[in-house]
Amino acid sequence: MDKSLQRSTLLVTLSLFFFFFFIPLSISVPFIVFHGIQDQCSNPEISSFTQLLLNLSGSPGSCLEIGNGEEDSWFMPLTQQVSIACEKVKQMKELSQGYNIVAQSQGNCVARGLIEFCDDAPPVLNYVSLGGPQAGIANNSKCDVRSSPMCKLLTTEVYTDYVQDHLAPSGYVKIPTEMSEYLKHSKFLPKLNNERPNQRNSTFKERFTSLDNLVLVMFQGDTIVRPKESSWFGYYPEGASTPLLPPQQTKLYTEDWIGLKTLDDAGKVKFVSVPGDHLQMAEDDIVKYVLPYIKNQPTFSS
Repeated sequence: MDKSLQRSTLLVTLSLFFFFFFIPLSISVPFIVFHGIQDQCSNPEISSFTQLLLNLSGSPGSCLEIGNGEEDSWFMPLTQQVSIACEKVKQMKELSQGYNIVAQSQGNCVARGLIEFCDDAPPVLNYVSLGGPQAGIANNSKCDVRSSPMCKLLTTEVYTDYVQDHLAPSGYVKIPTEMSEYLKHSKFLPKLNNERPNQRNSTFKERFTSLDNLVLVMFQGDTIVRPKESSWFGYYPEGASTPLLPPQQTKLYTEDWIGLKTLDDAGKVKFVSVPGDHLQMAEDDIVKYVLPYIKNQPTFSS
């Protein structure tokens, strides 16, 4: 066999080798969406949002409903909502190797509760929080106590057992000048944020710091999450309504109650600020800040 034929045969063999053993593939990590209060997966807006993420990412995904949706988002305690979400994700075989979360508003309470509280659950890889009340809400400028009985309850009786057990938002109302009542009677956020000194749970912190990426999106004109900086874990100092502390100056961060500082030091936290009111996110911003954490990732077989 002459040298030119040997060379051609060798090239063909190498080409076949690289074709069969280094085939480009895509890793499709699924994602789930959690909607906010007074919403449900079948509503046009959240349905369109979920479909947009599907189209842009090329990844499998769905909106995970809790109970009957809109009504239960108001009246089912957040601890119960988290328990339902926990059982659902454990039954979804497609999530068994890990998944990503995109959560809106109050849905972030369920999402983070799922990450921290759910035993024997599949791992969450990337978590994108859109306008989440991560450090709580001090007030809601759109809640009129004069015309809305629920607003009145959330303002004047928020730390009673009745309200805590019947109105989901009560679980993350955090009045900075009533911290003793909040820590004693609030049934959700103090546990989620490891705020009670004698009840800090290292497992919650361990699970939260296992995230690959945490994306915290704050809306610059937010009139629902107040202060808007709560979406970044910023809040007021204990016992005062001023000054507003950036997340890095809060005790939750400096004492690393849930591992936010650990994640940040590792470069895993993205603090994102976008224009607009609550959840009014332009598609360009979704592409820029959400898509990188849910889209298919190319790889190669060998």
